Amino acid sequence: MDKILDVRNLQISFKTFFGEVEAVRNISFSVGKSETVAIVGESGCGKSVTANSIMRLLPMPPAFYKGGEIIFNGENLLEKTEKEMEKIRGNQISMVFQDPMTSLNPTMKIGNQIVEGLKKHKNLSSKEAKEIAVEMLNLVAVPQPQKRINQYPHEFSGGMRQRVMIALAMACNPQLLIADEPTTALDVTVQAEILDLMKNIQNKFNMSIILITHDLGVVADMSDRVIVMYAGQILEEGTTDEIFKDPKHPYTQRLLASVPRLDMKKGEPLYSIEGTPPDLYIPPKGCPFYDRCDKAMKICKECMPEITWHSKTHYSRTWLNHPMAHGRGEN
Repeated sequence: MDKILDVRNLQISFKTFFGEVEAVRNISFSVGKSETVAIVGESGCGKSVTANSIMRLLPMPPAFYKGGEIIFNGENLLEKTEKEMEKIRGNQISMVFQDPMTSLNPTMKIGNQIVEGLKKHKNLSSKEAKEIAVEMLNLVAVPQPQKRINQYPHEFSGGMRQRVMIALAMACNPQLLIADEPTTALDVTVQAEILDLMKNIQNKFNMSIILITHDLGVVADMSDRVIVMYAGQILEEGTTDEIFKDPKHPYTQRLLASVPRLDMKKGEPLYSIEGTPPDLYIPPKGCPFYDRCDKAMKICKECMPEITWHSKTHYSRTWLNHPMAHGRGEN
């Protein structure tokens, strides 16, 4: 598989009044061409920090890169100047943010916001850029695009604003699209429409997608591969089938158990993971899920688990799957 993105041993911290918060702790993953990789986990696990770090959008300070590399098309983005990154953002790598109302400029017409990026990155005339803007709005199924390019964000519904965000992100035909919780604020029907739209655009433009979400239903529908993050670390990674059919880490198993089932009886309580994530001001030495895990062993608290490979594409970091654990990690 040809890699378009290769994140190696990435470490990101935030300086605060109370001390250093280690938000992302030594993570590595890759994204292949035309592949969709989902990054899942609870709120605060480091998903969005990871996404914004790829775009170099983290506020610095208080954020700072402690180590690692972000290799995009063979070049380390962490070594790029801000001017060089401006040529990459929106052109080779684009992002669909969680809340389009705060991402779109409320004082600019929709068409002008799309045209601005096209003129900057593609050196087009205003007329040419406007024609492409209309084409992109038509592609994302915004009705009457010739009319609606002259409207402001507040004149669009939530679902339509998200379509506009996708059109804006796709206007320059990027190689990599990062979608940070793209369907969170939308109702179920609109969610399905947005996901179908993203899949169709991916197939048309042959692009790669990083999908940041906590919605495992979206993951099952969209992704080729899944990365499970917790407390700033990757605890499990595998193909979508491997993660959903044979999860190896207790955290992954509990995440999947918390998804409501169609066969649930009336009044049956929803499953939830007890406890809270660890304090990243003082990160744990061992497995970060230790305090919430009913299968934890003494070594789990003392040492971060080694990587155990279950197939060429599936690994987890839990001592339960270590060869010396005598099968305690078996499902």
